[in-house]
Amino acid sequence: MKKTLALVMLLCITLGAQAQLLWKISGNGLDRPSYVMGTHHLAPLSIKDSIAGMKQAMDETQQVYGELVMENAMKPDMLMKMQQAMMLPADTTLKSLFTPAEYDSIASVVKTYIGMDLALFDKLKPAALTTQLSVALAAKSVKDFNPQEQLDTWFQAQAKQAGKKVGGLESMEQQIDVLYRSQSLQRQAHLLYCAATTIDYATLQAQRMTEAYMNQDLNTLLEIMEEKQNDSCDSTPQEEDTLIFGRNADWARQMPDIMKQAPTLFVVGAGHLPSQRGLLKLLEDQGYTVEPMK
Repeated sequence: MKKTLALVMLLCITLGAQAQLLWKISGNGLDRPSYVMGTHHLAPLSIKDSIAGMKQAMDETQQVYGELVMENAMKPDMLMKMQQAMMLPADTTLKSLFTPAEYDSIASVVKTYIGMDLALFDKLKPAALTTQLSVALAAKSVKDFNPQEQLDTWFQAQAKQAGKKVGGLESMEQQIDVLYRSQSLQRQAHLLYCAATTIDYATLQAQRMTEAYMNQDLNTLLEIMEEKQNDSCDSTPQEEDTLIFGRNADWARQMPDIMKQAPTLFVVGAGHLPSQRGLLKLLEDQGYTVEPMK
């Protein structure tokens, strides 16, 4: 499956137990604390009602920052840019990127999980099809998964309803580049084939990660996400830097100025929080006190 989450290499030992999703950021000159919340794209909205300190974090902050402004992603011009980035060059087809046997294997899985013939996707980049396969897999294997109800969107909608500012740590263009332009077509094709031929493993991973997240157990979640197959299907160090660690560093550089403007609730994927190169440690290294809400 698309490894946007399965990329964390080391757990952050210095932060101790990580059975928490919401963290308070204070000190280092901040007049009032800010907060950072870890989300999971397969988790139902109901998880928010069991997170300690959530009402406090929402009441005490004046703005919400996500990975990007979700509302902007649905604007017609952004949808068009996304669609264009998902398409193969005019001289390339999806079928041309695989051997006949590989193509047949992928076609079988796509038919089973998406319910459509692979030929209908012949102008789609492999990475885009891997994303669609991920969503279809989640819908079939994870209880209560609803792609129309996402935590990231919910937090931003609540902020907007309350008249609070909503901001993004990166632009839609940046996310498009990461998802569909950061890897060669050959590498995208190989990872799609990996997804198709390890579908049972991916199903189990999705279920285990969601269960760990619902238990608010970041340690277990990240242990699962950092599991390797020890083959070419594993993410490379460069891919990990592009998808996780480089973005963490960029966000950590932005967050101090954002927090100085106003108390902020940051809402980002849970996989970005721990590890020696995770947001929690990067903020600590800048002199902030980072502690779990209880």
